[in-house]
Amino acid sequence: MTAQQSTGSPVQAVTGKLAEYRTFLTTAVRNPRMVGAATPTSAAVAATVAQVVPSTGKPVVVELGPGTGSLSDGIHARLPLGARHLGIELGEDLVAHLREHKPWLEVVHGDAGELQGLLADQGIGKVDAIISSIPWSLLDDATQDRILGQAAQALKPHGAFTALTYLPAERTRNARRFRGRLHETFDEVLTHTTWRNFPPILHYLCRRPLV
Repeated sequence: MTAQQSTGSPVQAVTGKLAEYRTFLTTAVRNPRMVGAATPTSAAVAATVAQVVPSTGKPVVVELGPGTGSLSDGIHARLPLGARHLGIELGEDLVAHLREHKPWLEVVHGDAGELQGLLADQGIGKVDAIISSIPWSLLDDATQDRILGQAAQALKPHGAFTALTYLPAERTRNARRFRGRLHETFDEVLTHTTWRNFPPILHYLCRRPLV
């Protein structure tokens, strides 16, 4: 049995999806560097991301920059009872949206670059998986290093880190720099592309942090 709960009526589902798009687009207009995309990611992307989530025991899973929660449902559906699912979100409007529409998600208003301190405030030491929706290609070197370093230190030795980026952005200088940094930070770095999304999504799956 998992932690998944009823999705409600079709009307509730449509209303929730409209609220998700409205909040997402409002944030994108106000601060495009915070979301780095025109639309939330697809269910196909969420299904791929959820594969790194432990389905047994009492794992702790963290989303960095969950936004409107377009990946959160897929992650939540896989988690066993007793698991903890935290979302670290910087945008105030997005935090409010998540708390209203994803009441089962432990939403923490804060900066992913301060991850270890935020986790300590929640009584958490190490975590089993970190899923990042942060727009890495839009971040400068120092910010990339700070967030990635915090994530690597927060993972258990065999924990998994997943980062998403839009395939067209892979040609940018910041994206190439991020890819190299992943190989410096983790013993294993795998990639997968989800084409059933617009634009297509490139997944990085990283294991065994070198810290």
